[in-house]
Amino acid sequence: MDTHKVGSDTTVIADSLDVPGVGHLPVNAYVLTAAEPVVVDTGLSVEDRDFVAALGGVVEPADVRWIWLTHPDRDHTGGIFDLLDAAPRARVVTTFIGFGIMSTERALPMDRVYFLNPGQSLDVGDRTLHGFRPPLYDNPATVGFYDDRTRICFSSDCFGGPMPSAELAESGHASDLKPEELRRAQLLWATIDSPWVQLVDPGRYRASLEPLRAMNPEIVLCTHLPPAVRMTDRMLETLAAAPDANPFVGPDQAALEQLLASFERGGLTPA
Repeated sequence: MDTHKVGSDTTVIADSLDVPGVGHLPVNAYVLTAAEPVVVDTGLSVEDRDFVAALGGVVEPADVRWIWLTHPDRDHTGGIFDLLDAAPRARVVTTFIGFGIMSTERALPMDRVYFLNPGQSLDVGDRTLHGFRPPLYDNPATVGFYDDRTRICFSSDCFGGPMPSAELAESGHASDLKPEELRRAQLLWATIDSPWVQLVDPGRYRASLEPLRAMNPEIVLCTHLPPAVRMTDRMLETLAAAPDANPFVGPDQAALEQLLASFERGGLTPA
């Protein structure tokens, strides 16, 4: 994991996954050092990641007051229970549905949750965080937010895109890609993560982009994209094209068997 600042009081805890045939997918969590510190998502649910240790390089875990869970998928919840132990005053910002989904694996303590729906806001001492439903999402519990002090938008999965290298995924910026490369990456991710976008009414979908355009954030921080600075209009134009993009079709069983056979021919045994 790589840790670096974006703006004066926001830090990225960056990780990535190598997805064969897709690229290196960024998996970011964030720390907002507000008067009441906020952690946004808690990293990957894999054994060799120690999210709380990485967080300790940014803020004392015991000082964390809020854990904003943009949605309860496993690439957002890796360190949540360890962090709840390390941050006894922290509450998890989620929705009724998010709480229910989490409870199918391990229940969040009822006295440690704070239900917040799109359109509602959270006062964290020196600023207000405004919750909203991103136009693209893969989980019904998704709630991103806009920080009205820094003009940073935390967009959850929306605007994501795989990168060509782990270094770029974890340490780069979205602007490091050429505009057409970024466009292709974001449209690919849109069709993978939100395939429903190609089934809905295009006009109604494109109208859902307008609140973000009116918000006009200076910086967009996505779970699955390096930080994007002053790129909102360009990225919204890309998202507007998602209903017309080619659908993603993943490998089938024949492709898997071909891959396994190539391991055998090369003298390798798949793990």
